[in-house]
Amino acid sequence: MLEKTFNPSEVERRLYLQWEDFGAFVCGTDEVDSICAKSYSIVIPPPNVTGSLHMGHALNNTLQDIIIRLQRMRGQDVLWQPGTDHAGIATQMVVERMLEEEGVSRQDLGRDEFVKRVWEWKDQSGGIITGQLRRLGASCDWSRERFTMDEGLSKAVIKVFVALYKQGLIYKDKRLVNWDPKLKTAISDLEVQQTEVSGKLWHIKYPLADGSGFITVATTRPETMLGDTAIAVHPDDERYKRLVGKYAILPLVGRQLIIVADDYADPAQGSGAVKITPAHDFNDFEVGRRHDLEMVNVLDAEARLNANVPEAYHGLERFEARDNVLADLEAQGLIARIDEHTHMVPYGDRGGVPIEPWLTEQWYADAATLAKPAIEAVRSGRTKFVPKQWEKTYYDWMENIQPWCISRQLWWGHQIPAWYGPDGEIFVDETLAEAQAAADVCYGETVELRRDEDVLDTWFSSGLWPLTTLGWPEDTAELERYYPTSLLVTGFDIIFFWVARMMMFGLHFKGEVPFHTVYIHALVRDAKGQKMSKSKGNVIDPLELIEKYGADALRFTLASQAAQGRDVKLSEQRIEGNRNFATKLWNAARFCEMNGCELDPDFDPAVVEGAVNQWLVGELKTAQDQISAALDAYRFNDAANDAYHFVWGKFCDWFVEFSKPALQAFDGPAKDEARATAAWALDAILRLLHPFMPFVTEELWNRTGQPEASDQMLVRAAWPKYGDEVVNSSARKEIEWVIRLITEIRSVRAEMNVPPSAKIPMLLSGASPKTLARLDRQRNLVTTLARISKIEEQSGDLPSGSVQTVVDEATVILPLANVIDLERERDRLTKAVVKLDGQIGGMTKKLANKGFTDKAPAEVVVAQRERLTEAEQTRRNLQDALSRF
Repeated sequence: MLEKTFNPSEVERRLYLQWEDFGAFVCGTDEVDSICAKSYSIVIPPPNVTGSLHMGHALNNTLQDIIIRLQRMRGQDVLWQPGTDHAGIATQMVVERMLEEEGVSRQDLGRDEFVKRVWEWKDQSGGIITGQLRRLGASCDWSRERFTMDEGLSKAVIKVFVALYKQGLIYKDKRLVNWDPKLKTAISDLEVQQTEVSGKLWHIKYPLADGSGFITVATTRPETMLGDTAIAVHPDDERYKRLVGKYAILPLVGRQLIIVADDYADPAQGSGAVKITPAHDFNDFEVGRRHDLEMVNVLDAEARLNANVPEAYHGLERFEARDNVLADLEAQGLIARIDEHTHMVPYGDRGGVPIEPWLTEQWYADAATLAKPAIEAVRSGRTKFVPKQWEKTYYDWMENIQPWCISRQLWWGHQIPAWYGPDGEIFVDETLAEAQAAADVCYGETVELRRDEDVLDTWFSSGLWPLTTLGWPEDTAELERYYPTSLLVTGFDIIFFWVARMMMFGLHFKGEVPFHTVYIHALVRDAKGQKMSKSKGNVIDPLELIEKYGADALRFTLASQAAQGRDVKLSEQRIEGNRNFATKLWNAARFCEMNGCELDPDFDPAVVEGAVNQWLVGELKTAQDQISAALDAYRFNDAANDAYHFVWGKFCDWFVEFSKPALQAFDGPAKDEARATAAWALDAILRLLHPFMPFVTEELWNRTGQPEASDQMLVRAAWPKYGDEVVNSSARKEIEWVIRLITEIRSVRAEMNVPPSAKIPMLLSGASPKTLARLDRQRNLVTTLARISKIEEQSGDLPSGSVQTVVDEATVILPLANVIDLERERDRLTKAVVKLDGQIGGMTKKLANKGFTDKAPAEVVVAQRERLTEAEQTRRNLQDALSRF
């Protein structure tokens, strides 16, 4: 017998272990291979080995798991490939912090010993997130779990680097990078956070070389002016046309700066003249290349002023140098004015300090060449984005892609397979032995080689993820069966960094796209629509929610709000509501159990005779169609909401109530059919809900004695599918009419404050013969569930104190004079309408005030609009009630 309540904390861990022991998530089993030729595969976006489950992971993996469980139940050979990323910067920082506590630095240990310590940390403490994904219910094939620095994956990374180098698609170049002066490494754009700061804009006068005056430029970083090599003005700016080609003198340095005409200069911004510092600004770098300008780097790796500046500034930290530069400019009378200025400053998300655009030699991949086939693959439909709007984002990035900086100045990662000879000659090979052999031939003797100390960008190895996790470059059976993968589920923020890399590498090395569909999900925000952040204190921990409400409730909430193109506004109240949904399902299963509803293997839903049973069968078929179609289109919210409305509204509420007379009657055919229909429907519901709520459905499947449970679990059961022959249209229409009638009567009773226990008469006017026939057949349901004492056709004058409502063509008349004080109710409703009118007027006036809508936080304005909408709907309901007197 089922317990009175469902206890997620007791069930979830036990069931997950059972699934793993059962081998429920393993791909390519003998059972699957013998019955199914189709495969379905997804690679998990590998979380950082240092990471822990956050709400973005919860959404991403819930959506993947829903699709994986669906396809598994459809009989596909399903692989959900799990694994973690070595996360170069994050992992190195974790271990360096541990070493600091021991009073040791990585330099004290040396590279080999440090890397050994990182591996020890990884083996002991890394990968916590994989256990947390299990708590969420993620049904990955853990037997195939991989790590981006596994031996096989590492060999593939090295092979790819060497191949691309020898094809001329990897090279060294001196360009600007995002430089983190705290970590002393280049970082990717994704690791840069733009932060709004209140600063200053200094307008500085640069003397013209011919002594005819000054040209004024503005800057937020005056310390970088020491690296200026030109001044740019717009070609059409009449103020400066006479100066183009002439020179200004760089204050404090004395270097001549040519004045160039370039579209980058905006005549409407500041003075219209722009200082050009090619070695310290990405836009200036491009201007410098267009005009063949000298690139003067004035910072070292720690963002201190180097030897390329006047001696007075040598070795100064950048912000100390700023103060000194400004003081010297002020002393020379060269500061024209200073403006307060709010602007964006890039910070490294790991180092936590402002990053510097810094000119340094790095390894680059020719992304523009690699991108061309990847662009064409999307244009031709070989890979499609859902929602489709993200294709434009993909094209915009790929068609304007810059060289990809693939080197990082770290010790943890895939060390670049490049060796340098005594004169700097580069030898790129998969092993030192191969590089040494090439060097010996080059020099005609054996020379000592020095290996490049840099490692590869983490995105380089994760870009190979769909290939390497399946065994590439070996021709494995898994690669043949599961590549290209079927679907990728990811966030929009890594379209460029990960999706694009996988597309480029998959096409270049395998000649095929890595996935057929890319589903891009939105952000999870708090209940007010604000982005979650530690500084705001509104971060929601999914593990805490799972402990409190259960994984099913969290999963269902995320799915029900995952509308394409809309952020998820997550509130604890919604999660609590979906825990109640699981409880409602549990209680319905207990109802079935207590009433002896057992699944009959010979039950045929197409031949049931009772109208209520026929109605339920048809409604379930419709729900199954809707849920399947929505999931196939990745409309997760529609699928979840369709499931919710059927299970709660149709089965748990109406069918349970409708079936009670038959189930509580003496034994007979009607009772037998009601039992069989209830058990059949519960079985189908557990299957339909399983992808969303795997734990409560599996527990009920196992506990209610389903015939299949003895030799398999619900996770491997078949997805429901029924034909049109199970639908009885006339029965469905009849019961839908009964539901409308009962709902309308209940609504009137509630509005008029009719006591729940009171039975009232019902009169019917204008009803068609068809309606009267329906009423005659379903009279028992109507009188029982609407608390009606008798039903008659109306003739003559209406009884005094009646209220009316309309259901289809018929007018329903409810005499209430002997049940409630009608005048008192009319007065109560009238006062409530007047009170709401005042509230609505106040809210309308507030929202019409631009001072409020422009200055108040967006979430406050949205909340006010929602309150207004609710108040207006309540007023309409009250007015409807008044109109019934």
